[in-house]
Amino acid sequence: MIHPAWPDQEEPAPLALDSAPVPQYGRGSLADLLPTLAAGQGVTGMTAAIAELTPADRNCVFLIDGLGWEQLAAHPDEAPFLTSLMGSSRGGTGLPITAGFPATTATSLASVGTGLPPAKHGLPGYTARNPETGELMNQLRWKPWTSPRVWQPYPTVFQLADEAGVHTAQVSSPAFEETPLTKIALSGGTFHGRLSAEDRMDLAAEQLAAGDRSLVYTYYSELDGKGHRFGVDSDAWRGQLMYVDRLVQRLVEQLPPRTALYVTADHGMIDIPFDEQSRIDFDEDWELRAGVALLGGEGRARHVYAVPGAESDVLTVWREVLGEQFWVASRDEAIEAGWFGRPDELDERVYGRIGDVVAAAHDDVVITASVNEPNESAMAGMHGSMTPAEQLVPLLEVRS
Repeated sequence: MIHPAWPDQEEPAPLALDSAPVPQYGRGSLADLLPTLAAGQGVTGMTAAIAELTPADRNCVFLIDGLGWEQLAAHPDEAPFLTSLMGSSRGGTGLPITAGFPATTATSLASVGTGLPPAKHGLPGYTARNPETGELMNQLRWKPWTSPRVWQPYPTVFQLADEAGVHTAQVSSPAFEETPLTKIALSGGTFHGRLSAEDRMDLAAEQLAAGDRSLVYTYYSELDGKGHRFGVDSDAWRGQLMYVDRLVQRLVEQLPPRTALYVTADHGMIDIPFDEQSRIDFDEDWELRAGVALLGGEGRARHVYAVPGAESDVLTVWREVLGEQFWVASRDEAIEAGWFGRPDELDERVYGRIGDVVAAAHDDVVITASVNEPNESAMAGMHGSMTPAEQLVPLLEVRS
């Protein structure tokens, strides 16, 4: 096949790494949300990094998986209540913040719960190499098994708030209660499992009222699933957005006094056409495979682990082949550019989990792996990179 990265010119111009819109760690990212709220509740060691937020005695974070700022803004008819919050018409704050890199669920939920960037919490993608074993680890499904507390040793903001006397709770699906990701990112206080999303809204309101100072987290996943399967402009996705809009309104109507509710998300999403120009199949591309031992990450945010000694050659080839459509960086370049957090925040244990080469999509294109990742390769909607459609998530505030 002819590679879509090669236009009709002699020398393709690769994207400059300094053109990548790096997440706003330390002032406007998901990792800054809970520390800002907990600081306002008097939890020691927390920093109020998001200047637009003012303290509240009771705080609730409702995270809607896959609800990007741009997707919400494009669908006002399906989400009139949420759209009204974007304009701060209810006296709160409506602004976009950045998810973090990569913009994917495991990384983002770890950033939310720990209040740390990926460089420190150490979940740098959908899949990442375990330097101790040399295997790819799926950090969402936690396969193959590794000790959760070894993989992510830092306490969560929920744990620190609970120790400080804040009534702390998570309200989510019962299926998530015992998962390793919940244990290392979203634990602290009490977990309350409810199958019905309406029941979760009701119980979240009850948990908020249970303390003079409360920190409550609740979560909804189905919007993301519809986006992956059918795309973010499909009837199925729009129907889910309408439902989510009603859920938020249901929760708002039950907020106890002195509460701030924050509606946010873990990432946005874009639809990728099903054609060879938009979907580059790593498993069928000899150039991209040359010198590669493992392919990690996901279609729009790839960690590439080279055969020892081939790191420089792999970087050169990936830049030559993909450099007009992807930001392609070496591990050290990505770290120094702040893709995963401030360079001085990088934990030593995290360094080898990051690819020798890191490729983040700029255009509407993905690197699939049809043989090794058949399910992921078949998705209509995808995410992971630093484009606004993936990176910007809402931070919508309602106060009672």
